[in-house]
Amino acid sequence: MPGMPTPRRLLASVHHRRTRTVEDSRMPLTEHLRELRNRIAVALLAFAVAAVVCFILEPHIFNWLKAPYCDLPASKRFTPEGKATSDCTLYFFGILDAFTIRLKISMIAAAVVSSPVWLYQLWSFITPGLHRHERRWSLTFVGISVALFATGAAFAYLTLSTGLSLLLGFGGNGLVSVLDGNRYLSYVQAMLLIFGLSFEVPLLVAMLNLAGVVTTARLRSWRRAEIFLVFVFAAIVTPSQDPFTMLALGLPMVLLYEVALIVGWLNDRRRARRGDDSPYADLGDDETSPLDLDEPPRPRAGDAGQPSSSAATSPVGAGAASPGVDPGDIT
Repeated sequence: MPGMPTPRRLLASVHHRRTRTVEDSRMPLTEHLRELRNRIAVALLAFAVAAVVCFILEPHIFNWLKAPYCDLPASKRFTPEGKATSDCTLYFFGILDAFTIRLKISMIAAAVVSSPVWLYQLWSFITPGLHRHERRWSLTFVGISVALFATGAAFAYLTLSTGLSLLLGFGGNGLVSVLDGNRYLSYVQAMLLIFGLSFEVPLLVAMLNLAGVVTTARLRSWRRAEIFLVFVFAAIVTPSQDPFTMLALGLPMVLLYEVALIVGWLNDRRRARRGDDSPYADLGDDETSPLDLDEPPRPRAGDAGQPSSSAATSPVGAGAASPGVDPGDIT
């Protein structure tokens, strides 16, 4: 029956989608804008549904975010009774703070929960304009970047309790903390975001090496300065700017940077083993190559004793190099 989705038609549709090329993605600007509008609408719809679900489950999410503060000793938390207790309460001091706190938690959780949908929509909009090898590399880097961001956020969550204990411990016995819930959530959000993004820096270094922008030998020559800059960066971007949080961010970044150097070293070995057959491979970085791609490269110093290709093909050169031919016979 025409129009019915039979298994044969479904397989043909899947095969057609997998073999799309750059030429297949060409369409007028209005079609691109219409496709972008539809994909944004799908992403916003998924985000709205996730926000409603997360708003209902907000108490459980809030308890999970509050757990690092609850792990602190009771002597470092304020209690209305004035004695040690296992209760850990965050306070708000504005009329709308309770609603905004709950809304903020729901929005952040919804962005994370709906990330597969809006990442897929973004990927589907960009992919048709890429070649097949570009799709493979970009999909690999997207997957690695998501894993690195999740690893950084998880590492930040594990270090939150120790960082809070160190910072709140400076109050001594005469001071206890009365934390504002809004500021505490902003601190937790900043820590998760900063750690997640910082773990992406080694991936950026590996991408620059794979693209041929920088070599591993040059990166190794800058190692001391790079390690120093990593710890300076960690000391500046961390919200608390305490030594423990700086080390908790700087040490994993240095380890990941060393992993990026290993990846770059393997890539440089692969390039050296493969070689370069280009006629301009021996040109230095400060030498200019001919603009005409059909023009042969300039002879190198080691080839001075060999006849140039221009002399071999020139009629005058051919006459001068040929014995037994009278120069007067050449017209």
